[in-house]
Amino acid sequence: MASTLVTGTSKGIGMAVALELGRAGHTVHATMRNPDGAPELAQIAKKEGLPITVSAMDVDSDSSVANGIAAIERTRGPIDVLVNNAGIEKRGTTEELALSEVRAVMETNYFGALRCIQAVMPGMRARKSGCIINVTSVSGKISSPPLGAYAASKFALEALSESLAQEAKMFNIRVAIVQPGIIDTAMAQRIGEASGASAYPHTRRMAGLFAATLKNPSSPTLVGEKIREIIESGTWILRHPVGPTAAPFLQWRAAMSDEQWVDWGSADDATWYQRVQSDFGIDARLPE
Repeated sequence: MASTLVTGTSKGIGMAVALELGRAGHTVHATMRNPDGAPELAQIAKKEGLPITVSAMDVDSDSSVANGIAAIERTRGPIDVLVNNAGIEKRGTTEELALSEVRAVMETNYFGALRCIQAVMPGMRARKSGCIINVTSVSGKISSPPLGAYAASKFALEALSESLAQEAKMFNIRVAIVQPGIIDTAMAQRIGEASGASAYPHTRRMAGLFAATLKNPSSPTLVGEKIREIIESGTWILRHPVGPTAAPFLQWRAAMSDEQWVDWGSADDATWYQRVQSDFGIDARLPE
């Protein structure tokens, strides 16, 4: 069984990953910014007698990551697997989203993962073993408004992961990218809600697409199962789409030229909604 560190475990995908691994017998070091404010994981672990320990760690902070991981390794031993799951989203078009919001997304989704990678890599390299799993999104390959800033952070993490995979394999360290589609999480539910006024139609369009897809929700457990499979199988496959929407969305984008993609995203509402309906059978129109 592996000793695993999972970030962002207060809810959603992170909690599902921690529970999936703990129930499979893996030792789980589950981290989150404020354990006192999100006690559910610890309560479940205690009730079920799972090998899950919850601790505070803020991936946005150099000292919190360095001290948190050092404390885990000092008291519980080496970390075999790092699962970089912590992430946030901010919706808004390139013109309208405040720079502070863009920086916040990059700080957590990209630099947060990088901090954790840099903290565990020396030990893994010395032992010549380990596994680093970075949770990105189909937005790591597909960029659409109003999620451009979110996609930028996930594109960046995918690029970092490709480079890291080449560096790490020389030391027998596996790197995997997990790309969830639309999964039933609080984040996805927020994207599926109509938001404030905008000069652009894209926020409402994306909200409708998420809301319609979430009528047939995909559980975060799917991501937990995929991550457990990656850990236990020993696979060296780099990218792993997860959920019923992931591969179809990725294939849809790959089938278009860049210019076709831009034309679709910039089309009038009637054309945009009709294309989603014809290609996916989804009525993405929000109720008036």
